Amino acid sequence: MRIDKFLKVSRIIKRRSVAKEIADKGRIFINDKTAKSSSDVRVGDDVKIVFGNKTLTIKVNQILDTTKKDEAQQMYEIISEKYERDYKNE
Repeated sequence: MRIDKFLKVSRIIKRRSVAKEIADKGRIFINDKTAKSSSDVRVGDDVKIVFGNKTLTIKVNQILDTTKKDEAQQMYEIISEKYERDYKNE
C-alpha cells in the first residue's frame, strides 16, 4: 500500500493530500530511507514522520484498505514520539 494512503487509513494523518505533501517534502522515512508519497509500505516496516517539532516513529503491524476509527490504531505500534524544544523562548 502507498505510504500516503496508509497514513490516512490508519488515521495518523487526517487527509491523504496532507500525507502526500509531507512525503514529497522529504519528511517521511521508511526503514531509514526517504519515502515519496507513492512509496510502498509493508508489514514490519519502520516509518518515521517529521511534523514540525514532533517526530513520530511507528512499526507497521497490518495493512487494511479501510478501517473503523477503533480499528485504526491496530494497524501500527508507536515506537517513539519525540518533541524538540524551542530553546529561543527560554
